[in-house]
Amino acid sequence: MTQGTIIDSEFKTACWLPERHSQTLFPTLFRRPIPLTLTEEVLELPDGDFVELAWTEPTLSGPIIALFHGLEGSIDSGYVQGVLKIVRDFGWQGVLMHFRTCGKKGNRLPRWYHSGDSPDIDYFIQVLRERYPDRPLGAFGVSLGGNALLKYLGEKGKETPLSAAMAVSVPFDLSNTSEHLTTGFSRIYQRHLINLVRKKVMEKHKVMPLPIDLDEFKQANTFYLVDNVAAKMHGFDSADDYYNKSSARQYLKSITVPTLVLHSQNDPFMTPEAIPTAAELSSKVTLELTKTGGHVGFVYGRNPLKPKYWVDKRFREFFEEQFL
Repeated sequence: MTQGTIIDSEFKTACWLPERHSQTLFPTLFRRPIPLTLTEEVLELPDGDFVELAWTEPTLSGPIIALFHGLEGSIDSGYVQGVLKIVRDFGWQGVLMHFRTCGKKGNRLPRWYHSGDSPDIDYFIQVLRERYPDRPLGAFGVSLGGNALLKYLGEKGKETPLSAAMAVSVPFDLSNTSEHLTTGFSRIYQRHLINLVRKKVMEKHKVMPLPIDLDEFKQANTFYLVDNVAAKMHGFDSADDYYNKSSARQYLKSITVPTLVLHSQNDPFMTPEAIPTAAELSSKVTLELTKTGGHVGFVYGRNPLKPKYWVDKRFREFFEEQFL
């Protein structure tokens, strides 16, 4: 039986960011914004809702790269801007799909977004193919967006119009992530992210009643409890049902296009047990494992004033190999 490839990364962490939490936090707190010329678009969805797109400058030819951000990410996220700059410098075109509620506008329907939102990705990719039938399509997803992207690739199999994909810091096993974020320093990430989600949901509830137990939601202080409240709103029976159906790990074997997955073995959002084996990967998937790097960190270089990002380097190398 064919299987995927797992490689040991050449990444060497910056000596001034030696451990996983500093690697995770540094880009969020200190990465400098990158000036980009962007065009905004509202894409109507088949269910009556919408997502907001952010496009780089239009090009007449060359690949188009679709981006999918992590939990509460947006066009302002450093990893998004870093990748879009590379796309622009290649002379290609990039477009970020904000998941529902993550753009500038509140969405219409009584729901938000989640790690298994592959149907929205599917529709968005279909639209890109219809608009640009002759241009190569690639995709890049981070964390939550990486999970949803890999799930989409596995679900679509040979039917996807994508030619290549890359995913970073994917929560392959959502149950593992949910449990691990209740331990140690990782609880700080959980508290921060839940507060962001809670604020957004409470603001939305002022505009339209949501089909959730609001008191239970307000008291939820772990992702498991939050997901358990939100599950039925998104078509799941419970948090466990959501985790079982949405975790990317089970879909990796069905991916049919060249796919690079970058992951750190010391990711503070999950344990090493969440990392899939080569036997769980299709022959098209390469899993690059670093020993350090944290969650969407991967900062290297000797000068703290001029940090370098391994995600950008590997994105450039991978898509250059696929499309140039």
